[in-house]
Amino acid sequence: MISRIDLRGNTLPEGGALRDLLPRAEFDVEAALEKVRPICEDVHHRGTAALIEYAEKFDGVKLDRVRVPAEALKEALAELDPQVRAALEESIRRARIVHREQRRAPHTTQVVPGGTVTEKWVPVERVGLYAPGGRSVYPSSVIMNVVPAQEAGVTSIALASPPQADFGGLPHPTILAACALLGVDEVYAAGGAQAVAMFAYGTSGDDGCAPANMVTGPGNIWVAAAKRYFTGRIGIDTEAGPTEIAVLADDTADPVHVAADLISQAEHDPLAAAVLVTDSLALAEAVEKELEPQVAATKHIEDRIKPALAGRQSAIVLVDSLEDGLKVVDAYGAEHLEIQTADAAAVADRVRNAGAIFVGPWAPVSLGDYCAGSNHVLPTGGCACHSSGLSVQSFLRGIHIVDYTRDALAEVTHHVVTLAEAEDLPAHGAALKARFGWKVPTE
Repeated sequence: MISRIDLRGNTLPEGGALRDLLPRAEFDVEAALEKVRPICEDVHHRGTAALIEYAEKFDGVKLDRVRVPAEALKEALAELDPQVRAALEESIRRARIVHREQRRAPHTTQVVPGGTVTEKWVPVERVGLYAPGGRSVYPSSVIMNVVPAQEAGVTSIALASPPQADFGGLPHPTILAACALLGVDEVYAAGGAQAVAMFAYGTSGDDGCAPANMVTGPGNIWVAAAKRYFTGRIGIDTEAGPTEIAVLADDTADPVHVAADLISQAEHDPLAAAVLVTDSLALAEAVEKELEPQVAATKHIEDRIKPALAGRQSAIVLVDSLEDGLKVVDAYGAEHLEIQTADAAAVADRVRNAGAIFVGPWAPVSLGDYCAGSNHVLPTGGCACHSSGLSVQSFLRGIHIVDYTRDALAEVTHHVVTLAEAEDLPAHGAALKARFGWKVPTE
């Protein structure tokens, strides 16, 4: 059901050589880019008409309009199962607690007497958020995108989610209900690359969408390719690929827990990655044995879980020691990394590359997906070695404000002139000389 990669008995290679030994799904955004380019440009030129046409082509839905009526949002919330509503409200509450603490205050540094640099943090003006609606429905992703944007102070928030044939061409009602709970009333029935194009270019008319400064949210390869296409025109969070879990475990881990957690990510998608890294052959064998009955007892077996566990992206990786295990998980850079070892907190503290780290047996990834308070929009495909998950900071821009007096400028003018002339940019120096009668002030 799941393969093994045995790295025992040899010195582990470094860097890219080690990464090449580890399992990873194929996710060719560059190839997809050429296919989304004409879709994006069609939306650019035809706007809402193109969105309606693609909804019929890709989603099997004939739309009269793309923007979701306010009445549909209210109705979805009114009809929401009370237990689901309570769970969403608790998820929102916990996410706000965490993300509110991420706000940044302006900070002023006095460089010299009379010379200061202040860094202030300003939210982007408008964001377009994407909530997937393919194999599964993700109201939790609505929360994970909206809450940090709101806590950052973004004043204009729009959300897109694919139209659903089963719901009259509207996005899934639980998505709409989550939007209503969060106070997001600008919602569009649009999916895939065309939704990203709608946010990037904007569309006109009564049903139109104003262009956004930034687009965030997980999606399939077509959404990722569209984000790459528009990078530079809009800000993006990340080119999210298939979801991943890596579990670093030793012989203290419970194989029942480990197997359950691997399966929990495998049920997302046949390309989802489930990786166990361990120095315990006994644990590896126990997990392999435990996977069989747990998979048989769950849902989405043939279309998602079995293909995901059997795919090239999933494996049990055997290493000689916990030290080697740490090298492996740092090279892998998982979206979600669980530490199920003795003294798990100390081990977790040594990890450098992960989207989010889950410490010990009582912090499974599923907790982070919904109600830990953390954000589940995280870097995939090894991007955790250079990128972070979605947060309040994702929606903020740091702006430096430079404020110098005449005397403070005079004191440093000779250095500026010297450096400008060293770079053969004399007009840079002249901009200072002009302020002092074209003479360089003495030191």
